[in-house]
Amino acid sequence: MATILLAILLALGSTALAKPLSDELVQLLLPKELDGFRQVGGVRPGDPVVREEPLVLQAAGQTLETDRHYSLSAEAEYVSSDNSRLLLEVIRFPRDSDAYSLLTITARSARDPGQAQLGRITKEVGTASVILPGRIAFFRGTTFVRVTAKEPAAQDPNNVVTLARLISDRIEKGEADIPVLVKHIPQWEEAQGRVVYLAGFRSLSALLPDQPILGIVSSEGDADAVATNYGSTQFIIVEYNTPQLAGDNDRSILAKIEELRTQGQPVPSGYRRVGNYSVFVFNATDEQSAKELIDQVEYEQVVQWLGDNPYMLEKAQREYYQTTAGVLVAVVKASGLSLLFCLAAGGFLGALLFSRRRAQQRDAEVFSDAGGMLRLNIDEIRPQTDPAKLVGPGNRM
Repeated sequence: MATILLAILLALGSTALAKPLSDELVQLLLPKELDGFRQVGGVRPGDPVVREEPLVLQAAGQTLETDRHYSLSAEAEYVSSDNSRLLLEVIRFPRDSDAYSLLTITARSARDPGQAQLGRITKEVGTASVILPGRIAFFRGTTFVRVTAKEPAAQDPNNVVTLARLISDRIEKGEADIPVLVKHIPQWEEAQGRVVYLAGFRSLSALLPDQPILGIVSSEGDADAVATNYGSTQFIIVEYNTPQLAGDNDRSILAKIEELRTQGQPVPSGYRRVGNYSVFVFNATDEQSAKELIDQVEYEQVVQWLGDNPYMLEKAQREYYQTTAGVLVAVVKASGLSLLFCLAAGGFLGALLFSRRRAQQRDAEVFSDAGGMLRLNIDEIRPQTDPAKLVGPGNRM
């Protein structure tokens, strides 16, 4: 695994420039004290090769051929309240996707087919993270962070996650999401836990060394790729930044597939160009299953004007009409709901009053010649008299 990982990293870029973090970033990301954790030994520049795997800084796809391609790196040791020693490594990249790329490579290096949860990317800490025995790595914004217990067996494993969360809360969230390309793979919510994302790659040969077709894919660092698997089936999407680059690679790939097929060498189970994507499926059970996977990929085209948008007025008018129509619909809905509420409330109160009146009538002893209905005593059929003023029976004047 380490050999494959090293090959991936060498394919991603050339040289690596590691510059120290500024004082402001040091105070933010590597403070002297942090909620029960105390820094010891001071801050030192990060090693371009991270100790436990060959995680070179260019692993996130930075070719670093000009001054604008660089990464900031630093590390420090911390001691917790129970004397646990932890190593905190911080690497900052120009783009969020670069930090995410390094995280996926870290997860791949630790992934064990016999342990389903080992090396899987989750949302435990930061925007995305991978938790391993005695260490955790995550990315948030343009920053990649790894916390490692110096003596994992003798320390509380919760200290690693606790320190990682404290650092994550101090980092700007950036786009607060994984790259959009990852969301275009089939069943991405389930598959993202095992993806490898390569930002600005130069070669894909190290992903599947037994597939010669990947050696023909050329990007000169101007393309991104995402790879995952569905059981024994490997799936790769390459996104080119221009239609011209996508078209040139598509023609080269199709020609190479025919050449490999005539030579009896391995070829993809399925391949298709989708917009600016080149989609590969390897080791599928049959051609139909490979086609079904590719059919689930949709390319979302984005148009950006270098100058003023000539359709700005039409866009503003369309947005105005849509907003006005939305307001009218909302008013009609609100009026309708209000009317229904009033009718329902009035009906309920009327029924309640009617029931109460009926109950009063049933309880009252009233003589009526109107079929049980009330009537006015306008003809004084039942005059109200005072019994004290009446002459009793048998009394005579």
